[in-house]
Amino acid sequence: MQFKDVVGQQAAKEGLMKMWHNDVFPHALLLVGGEGTGGLAMGLALAQFVFCSDKSPTDSCGQCVNCRKISRLEHADIHMTFPVIPPKAGTKGMSKYFIQDFREFIKQSPYGTTYEWLQHINAENKQGNITAEECREIIDTLNLKSYEGGKKIQLIWRPEYLRKEGNILLKLIEEPPHDTIIIFIAENMEDILPTILSRTQTVRLAPLHPRDIAEALTFRSVADPTRAAQIAHIAMGSYTEALRLSTNTDNDLFPGVKDLFNSIFTNNGIALTKFAEEWSKAGREQQKNFLHYIIQLLEQAIRARYTPDMPLSLPDAEAQFVRKLAATKTTFEAFQKLIDTITDTMFFIERNAHSKTQLLALAIRMQYIVQNKPMPIGVS
Repeated sequence: MQFKDVVGQQAAKEGLMKMWHNDVFPHALLLVGGEGTGGLAMGLALAQFVFCSDKSPTDSCGQCVNCRKISRLEHADIHMTFPVIPPKAGTKGMSKYFIQDFREFIKQSPYGTTYEWLQHINAENKQGNITAEECREIIDTLNLKSYEGGKKIQLIWRPEYLRKEGNILLKLIEEPPHDTIIIFIAENMEDILPTILSRTQTVRLAPLHPRDIAEALTFRSVADPTRAAQIAHIAMGSYTEALRLSTNTDNDLFPGVKDLFNSIFTNNGIALTKFAEEWSKAGREQQKNFLHYIIQLLEQAIRARYTPDMPLSLPDAEAQFVRKLAATKTTFEAFQKLIDTITDTMFFIERNAHSKTQLLALAIRMQYIVQNKPMPIGVS
């Protein structure tokens, strides 16, 4: 994993490189960012950079012996800890029992979630954990000499799962052996022991910009540019969510949105009924993606109206639609009501409500909201 393979996060990459080149790199680092922002990918890219024997100022070479070993997650001086379950009754959960599974999981998707990882090892309803025994093994391992005569790196993915057992590591974190770097990779700082937080230097990973998500989806042939741009705006800054959406979004969503709003603004009741009929045949995930996409366009329309100088990170057709929507007489309150109504519909669809009924009711409500008319009696 190289830095160029990590989606976005340019500010974090530059910050890490600045610390490295100024010889102020911390011996205990905490990478923290929400699900899908690339914490694990960033940690692996950083480890590869540290060990690379022919690194550039900004990235590992990807070709040297160390880079090839790390790309296979087989470098002897990189140690990985992650939440696991007991492999069998009466046995404590330890990362070493699942290391091959973890390698396979990361190779499939370095943006995979903790839930996906636990399902990968058939945890089912069992709670993942990082045990006290694991902590003691980390101490023993890092106090040994490096296998290849250089640095040692300990990656701890999801230190939130350490709980109070993490206090076992405090002395190691505060005074690690020579040439040892400990990299914690977390999603929720609130769930990490304060005693660990106070001994680490934090680098925050921001939600990904839609442009970076779209470029990654297109470059990796996950989606064509049009679908990639749409998915990027629905993904809410998460590349993990973007990958999930790419498997549940089978076509271009924009024509459907355009047709719906044309029907609303032209009072075309027959077209609204047709909208509900056609979209009721789509899967629930596709329906939710479609509605989520409408919300994103409405939010962009609000921005276009009140901050007209701010460029829209949308394809030309969508940007033109958003500007036309912003230029209508629809009030800010009406925009908010539209978003709230669509959100409610998503809630009901998610809970298996009759989708055709929900979509037709949504279309009618949207028409009344846009026209600033009171809802008919009995319709809230």
